[in-house]
Order: sequence, then structure tokens, then C-alpha cells
Amino acid sequence: MGNIKIGTCVRGNEILSVLPEVINAGFETIELYFNVSLEGTDFTELSKRTNDIIGDSNLTVSSIGLYCNPLQYEVQRKELEYCIENAHLFKTKIVGTFAGALEGKSVDESMPRFKEVFGDLAKRAEASGVKIGIENCPMYGFWYQNTCNIGFCPKAWEMMFDVVDSTYLGLEWEPSHQLEQFIDPIEQLKTWIPKIVHVHGKDANIDWQYIKKYGSWFGSDYSVHRFPGLGDSNWEEIISILNQGGYCDDIAIEGFHDPIYCGDREMEGQVLALNYLKDCRRRANK
Repeated sequence: MGNIKIGTCVRGNEILSVLPEVINAGFETIELYFNVSLEGTDFTELSKRTNDIIGDSNLTVSSIGLYCNPLQYEVQRKELEYCIENAHLFKTKIVGTFAGALEGKSVDESMPRFKEVFGDLAKRAEASGVKIGIENCPMYGFWYQNTCNIGFCPKAWEMMFDVVDSTYLGLEWEPSHQLEQFIDPIEQLKTWIPKIVHVHGKDANIDWQYIKKYGSWFGSDYSVHRFPGLGDSNWEEIISILNQGGYCDDIAIEGFHDPIYCGDREMEGQVLALNYLKDCRRRANK
């Protein structure tokens, strides 16, 4: 218990320039992530330069993220395979991604393709000693019409882990996307802790007065993503549950979403979240 580290998510194309600031700010880990494509990134070269900057600091790379649609696009699936097979270059054993989707189709319609693709990916992960974590963002899709990620809610998770029964396939969990579905993240975490392989530090505020007046459909803007400490979740309790469940990796703060701490204030918000989560960790570990 008490081994959870606090880190941040760093864009792959910015890591070399941002990493010194991240180290100086006191972050303990990073997730190196890419959206949709690796854009020709050579992990051999990037890992060497990254490790040179990290040097003798205590910072580690906790995970590699490639948030893409491996069910729909073969190129994206191949790049995800590349991440799995080369994560060791960054000395990490976690790869975060989306579950993919057949665009415009339902979760049910996508499930046979998920079984085929992630059945193979899970075997590749096992061979590489890596665990795959499905990030739980709906990506503006819903049950009957998905965009790129069917892995956004517990009913889908039950189906996913039924068709691909592997200890090398789990969840990259965060509370914000569950709050916006009106799911209690605390109770969910207690249930799903055995499948959680990585945690993102992002929260949300739900505007219940807005929902009472306008509802939650038709583009209603009732959920605002915030840094941990500024949203509706109890992170001290989250860390306690993670501790009790034997989770001992990190919480990687996912920035670039907060409406207040953004732009020139992005790092200010990240550091506030870092210090808040460190304080929650201290209290949870008492």
C-alpha cells in the first residue's frame, strides 16, 4: 500500500521540449501519448533521447498511449502493435488505447470485430509482458452509434472482457467520463479495481441545475472536465480504494481539458492537481 505515484500525460511530439519542466515541477511519472497516429515516430530514437533527459532523476515512463480505432483502421492497429512490442524501450509495461468501434454502429455490432482484434492484441501483449488499458472516454459516441471507442461504460466492459478473457487486457480508468454518464465512480471503482491497469487524473463538474432544466441530450453542455481537486470526485477515497485493491502504479494527470487552467495557465493547473493528489495520497496512506 501507498506506492501510487503522481504523474502527467505528455504529448509524444512535445516530450523532448516539455520533459525538463515536468521533472522540475516534481511530477513522478509520465504517460507518453499520441492521438490517432504515431506520425512516423521512431521509438528507438525517441526513447534514447527521452532517457537521456530523464537522466538520474526519479521520473519514470508509466505508460505509452495511442488513442486510435484499431477495429476500423488497419494502419492504426499496426501502430498499436508497434507500441505494445516496443513499450520496453521506455521501460514501461502499460499501453493505453481505445477499444475502437465500427463507426456509426452499435456496441453490439462492433463486438465480434473487437473479439478478433483484441484477442490478437492481448496475445501480443502477453508475449511482450505488457498490459493494455482501455481508456473509458465515449468520444462523443453512444451505445447505438459509436465513433472510435466502445469501451466507455460497464455494460460494454462486461461484454468486452467476456469475449477476450485475458489478464493482459484491462481498463485505463478515470472518473470524469463516468460522472458524465451519471455513474458513481466510487462504487464503480470498488467493483472494477481488479481490471484497472492504469489511472488517468481527470475529473468533472456536473451541472445538475442545467440537467433539471434542459436534460442531458441534444448537445446539452452539462459536464465540464476539470483537474483533480476542482471536480466532483473524492480523490482521497479513490486512492484509498486503489491502495486496498493492490494498485501500485500511478495516476497520470490528463491535462488540456480544464476551461480555467488552460493556455498559458495549463502548467499552473497541472501543478495544482499534482500537489492536490500528493496531499490526497498522504492522507489516504495514514
